[in-house]
Amino acid sequence: MDPSTTAIEHKVHARVGLLGNPSDVYYGRTISFSLGNFWASVRLQPSDHLVISPHPTHDLVQFDSLSHLVNRLNNEGYYGGVRLLMALCKIFYNYCRDNKIDLQGGNFTISYDTNIPRQTGLSGSSAIVCAALNCLLDFYNVRHLIKVEVRPNLVLNAEKELGIVAGLQDRVAQVYGGLVYMDFSKNYMDDLGHGIYMPMEINLLPPLIILSTLRIRVILGRAMFGDDVLGALNLKMVEVARSVGAAAKFTGSGGAVVAFCPDGASQAKLLEDACNEAGFVIQPVKFVPSCLNELDLKTLPPQ
Repeated sequence: MDPSTTAIEHKVHARVGLLGNPSDVYYGRTISFSLGNFWASVRLQPSDHLVISPHPTHDLVQFDSLSHLVNRLNNEGYYGGVRLLMALCKIFYNYCRDNKIDLQGGNFTISYDTNIPRQTGLSGSSAIVCAALNCLLDFYNVRHLIKVEVRPNLVLNAEKELGIVAGLQDRVAQVYGGLVYMDFSKNYMDDLGHGIYMPMEINLLPPLIILSTLRIRVILGRAMFGDDVLGALNLKMVEVARSVGAAAKFTGSGGAVVAFCPDGASQAKLLEDACNEAGFVIQPVKFVPSCLNELDLKTLPPQ
């Protein structure tokens, strides 16, 4: 396949911070995994001009009325994915220039789509950036020149370019895919500029369940709730899970919870009933394996 003439598309899944979150910003250790239920995809097509295509829903610029515009901003904010793609292009270009990686290729049109719910702590923004990075790596044929372990830094730097406050954990999980152990000890971060990352077998995980406030958010919207009430809803999800004896924790910064039912299917049914009564969305976790290919694996250090 000639990347200079063929469309390239990559999908990156949401992630769950299973253990240690958010110690990635405090020189700690974490374990995260890819959540196959949700993903972002990016498509890159060679073109005469470099075009960043706005998403018809997430980058809406046409409205039915002024009140429609205001309601949209109140519920969704000002930000879509175009700014993420632009920031990633800048970070990618600068990294290649600084590391004397020659970018041979023409222009392209890049677009994205996503079904990762907003404000649920499932790393929707970084999924878009990571998928776009994969497209650029293939379009310019430099996947073998940019090591897997430094790619999360590129994703994070693109988000930092936009003032997004975050750590490396989510980006590592989405660059590697599957189940990943990460050690962000200070000596590694100081000496290497990144942590030590170890892919693990995804089948080590037990059956898990995702709870989210998505249904309530859709019905009422953030503007009507306010951040204080949304915080209370986060705690309520954990309480609902624990009320039936399930273990539960946030997937990330809030908005979704991952739960484990040690007593099996009967307990999971109790949890489903409790969530339906409370108005929370519930679904079994879909696990996905690592997304690294042979070229990626060759850039990894020996284990």
